[in-house]
Amino acid sequence: MIVEKVLIVDPIDGEFTGDVEIEEGKIVKVEKRECIPRGVLMPGFVDPHIHGVVGADTMNCDFSEMEEFLYSQGVTTFLATTVSTSLEKMKEILEKAREYILENPSTSLLGVHLEGPYISKEKKGAHSEGHIRPPSEEELREIDSPVKMLTFAPEIESSELLLKLVERDIVLSAGHSIATFEEFMKFYKEGVKRITHFPNGLKPLHHREIGITGAGLLLDDVKLELICDGVHLSKEMVKLVYKVKKADGIVLVTDSISVAGLKDGTTTLGDLVVKVEGGVPRLEDGTLAGSTLLFSQAVKNFRKFTGCSLTELAKVSSYNSCVELGLDDRGRIAEGTRADLVLLDEDLNVVMTIKEGEVVFRSR
Repeated sequence: MIVEKVLIVDPIDGEFTGDVEIEEGKIVKVEKRECIPRGVLMPGFVDPHIHGVVGADTMNCDFSEMEEFLYSQGVTTFLATTVSTSLEKMKEILEKAREYILENPSTSLLGVHLEGPYISKEKKGAHSEGHIRPPSEEELREIDSPVKMLTFAPEIESSELLLKLVERDIVLSAGHSIATFEEFMKFYKEGVKRITHFPNGLKPLHHREIGITGAGLLLDDVKLELICDGVHLSKEMVKLVYKVKKADGIVLVTDSISVAGLKDGTTTLGDLVVKVEGGVPRLEDGTLAGSTLLFSQAVKNFRKFTGCSLTELAKVSSYNSCVELGLDDRGRIAEGTRADLVLLDEDLNVVMTIKEGEVVFRSR
């Protein structure tokens, strides 16, 4: 298979026109040549924080439905994300995700992102308070593959136990937290360098105690998730974070729930009732409850809000997440890497998605 006459956008090598040759699921040749490009070819998008979409929900283990729709968004790797729940429910989701991955070796489902239950009740957001709890050694022994990421609050009781998960290659991400700067720094020094849906669910920046919000802006090697839906963050805030952190410090996510891609209505997130009006999901008390953002729109919005280059866009939509998750075989358009690619038109609409060299979506 050869993808011809495209503007190739690689996060390291930059932008150039040419062709990409694919064999047995891998890129075997990237040829630069002068041509009028017929589209923009980027590494397949990665969404490490998605609860659901088009009626499918991680909590219901609807992995197949999520995967199929996400190809239309250019997403070739994702982490199905939970909300705080019981240990029994967590184990059920992990077991079904493990089975799904084993039965579908070419799946875009990389694993599970546990958002909670080890978070702050003060910043619980749309998490059921009854399921929020401190970690225990007994419970952590039950958390294993395919968990790839876990969001936690550094200040809670026994939070230091979570550092044991790093030894199992689970990425820890601080979030839903009122931690002070020093409380976060204890984990930063142990390698925790990621913040979930920044700065939503965090204590606001204060000039005498900058907290996690300040840490995220101050520390160059801390990566920040951004929900670029124009609701969770204003376009000015997105532009500010981009100006301070540059593209290397940002990871685009949707944090979408099951109503994403559907009409307004009422749904649930975990065991909480969510009402969607004007595309914005909220709990009965007005708290934002995830988003209805689709990944292709997140990409367009980030470009519009910041004026970033396409090379930078490839970093925030794919490469940075791949580096965090240890996926050195993807996130690039380079010889020897997996052929997980997305072809876009000049307006950044998804035209075609390629997963391991196979076309899994065409818009026409």
